[in-house]
Amino acid sequence: MTDVWDSPEDDDLRIRDALMAGRESALAEAYDTHAGAVYGLALHITRDSGTAEDIVQEVFADLWQRPERFDASRSRLRGWLCMIGRRRAIDWLRRQRTREQYRHAVAEPDIVLPYVEDAVMTSLAHKQVRKAVNDLPDSHRRAVLLAYYQGMTYREVGEALGIPEGTAKYRLSSALRRIAVQLADHVEGR
Repeated sequence: MTDVWDSPEDDDLRIRDALMAGRESALAEAYDTHAGAVYGLALHITRDSGTAEDIVQEVFADLWQRPERFDASRSRLRGWLCMIGRRRAIDWLRRQRTREQYRHAVAEPDIVLPYVEDAVMTSLAHKQVRKAVNDLPDSHRRAVLLAYYQGMTYREVGEALGIPEGTAKYRLSSALRRIAVQLADHVEGR
């Protein structure tokens, strides 16, 4: 029984110290005092009474197993327990959303077809772009390869090719226009 003059912070410290000493009565006292708040919060978040009950059990099992994690100088026991319960409830919601997304994906067997179609289209586009790049004049092709396949800037392309930066910009923009025209011609079937 607590003294009438004890503050709530003193109760929190006393309960934590008793838990660390392995006194089950301290766990029962913490549960009786704070389980309702943890349950209410978990129920509010999950909207599922069974899940909220499970979360309460997990929170208090965690308190029993690792009472040293509670720091009375940083928060009150009720707030700390509710924070742990909130995290677990949010984790549960995230797992539910992931399961629902997985169920939708599995329930729609034709969902694989667009991926195959996309892969084929992407492969064709890559081949067309490679052909368009290979059809460029050598000076333009080298500039494109340096800029787009090695990630060089205009200045770095100019230095690598021994040309001014402005010339590198011109070659790249000219090459991109030629590639765009060739790809457009291919799409239109010319």
